[in-house]
Order: sequence, then structure tokens, then C-alpha cells
Amino acid sequence: MQESSRTPDLSQIDLDGRYKLAQDLALQAAREGMHHYRERSQLTVEHKGEDLQDVVSFVDRRLEELIRKALQQDFPEDGFVGEESGSARLDARCVWVVDPIDGTACFVNGLHAWCVSIGMLVDGVPCLGVIADPNHDELFHACTGRGAFVNQTPLSVSQATNVNDGLTGVGTFHPQGKEHFLPFLQKLLDHGGMFTRNGSGALTTAYVAAGRLIGYYETHLKSWDCLAGLVLVAEAGGRRNNFLRGDGLLHGNPFLVAAPGVYDDLAEMIGPSLDQD
Repeated sequence: MQESSRTPDLSQIDLDGRYKLAQDLALQAAREGMHHYRERSQLTVEHKGEDLQDVVSFVDRRLEELIRKALQQDFPEDGFVGEESGSARLDARCVWVVDPIDGTACFVNGLHAWCVSIGMLVDGVPCLGVIADPNHDELFHACTGRGAFVNQTPLSVSQATNVNDGLTGVGTFHPQGKEHFLPFLQKLLDHGGMFTRNGSGALTTAYVAAGRLIGYYETHLKSWDCLAGLVLVAEAGGRRNNFLRGDGLLHGNPFLVAAPGVYDDLAEMIGPSLDQD
């Protein structure tokens, strides 16, 4: 199922102000995150619930609070969804969706695959996305109707027409959807495709927008991991499934983004589970 292409009325929204603020905050949070990353041996790390893959550090909470307070100060009428602090004012026209460190497991283990992700919905439609990767000095950003960029370089998705034309990003969330993961990999390999996993859903989605990957499938992803990336992919000419259907904003869904030339092939390999609520 392809996501709806409806566009909200943005005439009464200060999109410019929000776009600039999101970029400034993502860069600020990424710089602070990098400081703690270099001193990560001193961090206190916790596991969430029973899933040992899902960790959180002091830095996650600190950076989310920094971002949330700055957004509230400049745009107090806006709603907010954060990985660490939950949700507020979801009935607002503009709702921010934030992951202060996407790829926390990579962060605490010294791997360079983590980032700060800030996205925004207007009337329920992804309209603004910023992903800051301080390890590679890259700021991915996009806004509805204005294109997608890494730093100041325009982005466009891959021109691949076959799954063996490039790499596909993959991932699975341990408690949900894992039964679909190996069957998909088997089909991908049978068709001559190859895959990669880096531990950050936001960065992997940005790499699809940048044409570095031809697609990205995750058996179950949360909105804060991909909301910003959804805007990047759309503005770079890619396709995306109807990720926000049902209660996707708060509880997530299966996720697929890809270059137009391979989207249908990847969706067919995934099968009906892609659009199950």
C-alpha cells in the first residue's frame, strides 16, 4: 500500500521558521552527542523492558529534553512525540517526532552509525525532516516541495530497476515481525540482491534518499526512527509504504522505502505483512 500523497494546507504554518529551527537543533544536539560519544565509557546504560537490543543512555534523555524545550519555547502550540519522553498535544496541527539518538546501541558500543533525527507532521502528513550525523559531518534535510539535501547537495534516489543493481538496507525489531525477516532475505538473495544493516533506521532511510541504497525494509519500525526520513525519501523521488496507517505514529508499523524502479519488487518479496495493521 502506497502512502497517501495528500498535501496539507501550509499557508498558515511558519514552515521556514520550523525548518531552520529543526536544522539548528539537530546540529546542536549532534555536537553535544559527539562530546558524550567520545567519553562513552563513563555513560550509564539501561535496557528497556525485556528487549536487550533496546538500550537507552543518559545522553538520549538529555538531548531529547534540549530539543523538546527549544521547540516548546519557539512553537508552544505544537505537539510532540519523543522516544524517551512520550507524546503531548497530538491534536495540534504541527507535531514534532524526535529521536535524540537513533542507533543508541551503536552509540554505546563505539560504532559510527547513530544520528539525531527530527521530523514534523502537519495535519498528520510528514512535511519536514532533519537528520544530523556528526560522525560524517552530514546534515540530511528536507521540506515538502523544496527538495532533499545532504548539507547543500541535492539528493535523488537510485535509478536502479533491479534488486541486484545495489544494496538494500534491512532490519528487524526483535519482539515483532522477526518471522518475516529471514523469508525476505531468502527471496532477496534468490533474486541476486545483497543487503546491509547499520543499526540506525534514520540513517538507513536517509541513505535511500541519497541513492546510496536502493531500498530499506524493516519488519517493524517506530515513527521516531523514520519520520524525518520519510520526508527525505519523498522529496528525493522515492516511494514509501503507508507507514502511519492505524496507530503507526505511536506504535509503529512494517516499513519500506525504495527507489521507484525496485519498490514493487521489494514489496512483493515482503508480502502481505507489509500492510498488516
